[in-house]
Amino acid sequence: MIVEDIMNTSVPTLTPSHTINDALLLLKEKRIRHLPIINEQREVIGVVTDRDLKEATPSSLLSIQNPEIYERPLEEIMTKNPITGHPLDFVEETATIFYDNRIGCLPIVSKGKLVGMITESDLLYKFIELTGAHQPGSQIEVRVPNQPGILFEVSKVFYEQKMNVLSVLVYPDKVRSDYKILVLRVKTMNPLKLIEAIRAEGFEVLWPNHPGMNL
Repeated sequence: MIVEDIMNTSVPTLTPSHTINDALLLLKEKRIRHLPIINEQREVIGVVTDRDLKEATPSSLLSIQNPEIYERPLEEIMTKNPITGHPLDFVEETATIFYDNRIGCLPIVSKGKLVGMITESDLLYKFIELTGAHQPGSQIEVRVPNQPGILFEVSKVFYEQKMNVLSVLVYPDKVRSDYKILVLRVKTMNPLKLIEAIRAEGFEVLWPNHPGMNL
C-alpha cells in the first residue's frame, strides 16, 4: 500500500506571515493538530503543531495576558524544513519514519509542492483496518515452522472449514527462532471447531489456548 491511498488531500495550510492567533483559530475550526506552512508556490517550508502553539502562548491560568504574543508570525515558532514524504512511498516505510523521528505528521510533496498530509492517527486507523479489528470476529494465533509453503498448508484448513479470513499477520517467534507466529482474524464468534481442525493437522494453537474456557 502506498501513501497516496491513505493521505488527506484537503489540507488546511497557512503561510509564515500568518499569526499565532490565525493558527489557533484554524486548528480549532478544523479540529486538527498539525498545520503545514507553505509559500506562494505551495512549497512546504515549515510545520506548526498544537504543541508549538501551547509552548508559544501563555498559560490560561496566568492572570496577566499579553495580546501581542498572539500576533507573532508563525515563522518564529514553526519547525523549519520538516521531513516530507512522497505519494508513492510505501505506508510501512512511512510508519518507520514516524517512529524513528518521533513526529506526528508528514506533509506529502510531489514535484516540490504540497499534495497531501498523513498523521499518526491515519497510520493507526490503517493498522486497525489491516488487522480487521474493526470487524466482528475471533483471533487465532498459530505457531508454525519457518519454512516455505507453510502458510498454504494452514490456509487449507480454513478453506476446508469454509471459514472467511479477515486478516493474516506474521511475527517472529521469540521463543523458537526457527518458527513463526501466524495471527489470523476470522469471521466467526465461535472458532472452536476451526481450532480443533488446525490442531488435527498438527499445528500448535497458542491462542485461544484453552478452547471453551470461561474468561
